[in-house]
Amino acid sequence: MSSAAQPTDPAAAATQAAAQQAAAATMLQFTIEAWTLLGVGILVTILRTYARIKAVGLRRLQADDYLVWLGVTFYAVETSLAYSVGAVAKGLANNGMTDEQRINLSPDSEEYQTRVTGSKIQIAGWSSYSVLLWALKASLLVFYMRLTTGLARTYLIRIYIGFGLLIASFIAILMNLYLACRPFNRYWQINPDPGNVCQPAVSNQVIWVYLSMNVITDLYLISIPVPMLWQSSLKPAKKFGLIILFSGGLFVVACAILRCALIVTDPVNGAQLAGSWAVRETFVAVVTTNLPMIFPLFKMWLGPILGSLLTTVRSQQKLTDKESRSDLRTFGGGSHQSWRRRGGPPTANPITNITFNESEERMVDDVKMQDLKGWTDTSTNGSLPSNNIRKHVEVEVVSEERDAPEDNRRPVVGDEENQQGHGNYSFARGPRRSSYTGHSRT
Repeated sequence: MSSAAQPTDPAAAATQAAAQQAAAATMLQFTIEAWTLLGVGILVTILRTYARIKAVGLRRLQADDYLVWLGVTFYAVETSLAYSVGAVAKGLANNGMTDEQRINLSPDSEEYQTRVTGSKIQIAGWSSYSVLLWALKASLLVFYMRLTTGLARTYLIRIYIGFGLLIASFIAILMNLYLACRPFNRYWQINPDPGNVCQPAVSNQVIWVYLSMNVITDLYLISIPVPMLWQSSLKPAKKFGLIILFSGGLFVVACAILRCALIVTDPVNGAQLAGSWAVRETFVAVVTTNLPMIFPLFKMWLGPILGSLLTTVRSQQKLTDKESRSDLRTFGGGSHQSWRRRGGPPTANPITNITFNESEERMVDDVKMQDLKGWTDTSTNGSLPSNNIRKHVEVEVVSEERDAPEDNRRPVVGDEENQQGHGNYSFARGPRRSSYTGHSRT
């Protein structure tokens, strides 16, 4: 008797039909998501290769440029296997069964063969997952070797340690996958129960070993460029942007942890969850690995667009500022100290409102305010400094007494040497004539 036998109860039949419809809708959604992510991942890799060829040429591509294509190839294999978990194996494997169901399931039944096929797909999925992720990690290490060329030897030593860690962890996960369950055919055994270790979709040993090795290697890869960027003399905004760019492995770690948590907490649907989250995790890994290479390409493409947009915004801001300008001062108007450099205090009634006509506004736009300097005394060198604004005022006060003798000269303020006894001259009441002549030169 097969556990997939159709129930005779109408209510149970309706429930099973609804469950099948829900499973079909979920499968359709996952199919669209999985192949879309694969297409985006391939496109990102193509852009990375294009950027590298544009930068160094086809013949000067390095090992990391080929390793990413090895990773993308196995990403396509993994996506196909994840699709097969739902399309071929119906989300079934040798897990999520009671002992009674295992006994009653005939080896000749369709469900039995489906579960065997599903278990084998899971093993192939773990294998492609291993090659994919570790190929991407190796490509990052090769990239770091180029990135640290000419720097201290300590960075190169850390990269060599990273290669050793990758090789050791890759051997560990493969040995754990292929040697944990012995004999190997127990991985698709249905009856008797082979135990959790031999259930590849939900095996705790397989899951936790993969998770630990994945997290350790990703964190070590992040620890190579981040300290170098942190100690650099880059501007803070650019420094933190690059740190975030090279810390993309944290998203891969988060996806791996979430994937393992979902599989462990739901052993019945573990096979379908394993395939779904494997595709999402590896997609994030493909994008974050290639992002440092394609970021300059996006910057080059979007630079003119963003530059034009920024120029437009600044122009609009200038127009807004001119329209709302209500408190303008003369050139150099500012702090109290600036007036002292000009040789005198501000006037008692400073100008606070000035309306420029069109030509004056153009003149103001052509003058760079940072190039204007306060007037300085030029008596020492006899020349005027360039790009300065200077105002020179000459004042002469002349006074004459009507009753004075004709040969009596007119005293002039500031001519003390020729005044003979008129050392303290002041304006006196009476019949005097005073005149003011002012000469202004700007």
